[in-house]
Amino acid sequence: MFTGTILNALGILFGGLLGLILGRQLSPPTQIALRSLLGFVTVYTGLHLTWASVNGSLYQGFKQVVTLVLALMVGRVIGRLLRLQAGLNRLGESTSRRFAAATPTDPHRFSEGFWICSVLFCAGPLGPLGAVAEGLGGYWPPLALKAVMDGLAVMGLTRMFGWGAMLSAVPVAAMQTTLTLVALRLHPFLETHGLVDATNAVLGMLIFCVALILLEIKKVRLGDYLPGIVAAPLITWLW
Repeated sequence: MFTGTILNALGILFGGLLGLILGRQLSPPTQIALRSLLGFVTVYTGLHLTWASVNGSLYQGFKQVVTLVLALMVGRVIGRLLRLQAGLNRLGESTSRRFAAATPTDPHRFSEGFWICSVLFCAGPLGPLGAVAEGLGGYWPPLALKAVMDGLAVMGLTRMFGWGAMLSAVPVAAMQTTLTLVALRLHPFLETHGLVDATNAVLGMLIFCVALILLEIKKVRLGDYLPGIVAAPLITWLW
């Protein structure tokens, strides 16, 4: 357990060290190729989790698919009412402004780098989704993918912020460990009542949506769908 979170933290540290040693980012063509590769692997990772969670007879499979769709719809309605994506967008805009104002000679660049990178690596949807997936079934590949993404990102950020960017591994590990522990505590109850598969199916579909964003196929307001993770077991329980 916690394999994915450990890999994620190590990815940030290793990527930061490479950035400090090399002193430059990967070339744009290399970045585009890696982004595409990560996108396709994320497609497989998300759909594999969803497919593995839809099982049983034909009727049970149909029922699980309907539950998945309903959970995403309900989650989207709740997310829009709570303005989750709007809040994440505001946080992203604030971080972008601070990044644009940063300079290599800023005496506070280490603390700024820590804050900016912590928000960047914690606010992305793949972290919470992967942490919950690992807690519910030990499925760590989403966080392994995030480790590579964060490592590539921090390579360039260390040029501006130095060690401050690498220290963001601490809040990332703390947040994801907390979510995994919560999922672990809930797992016995969900397993007893047959609610794990419904939750994992939604997690897999949301991870798949991350790939759509990475591949620039569709700009999904993913934050608004996050309540679907809670809606899925509730709908299954009622049905």
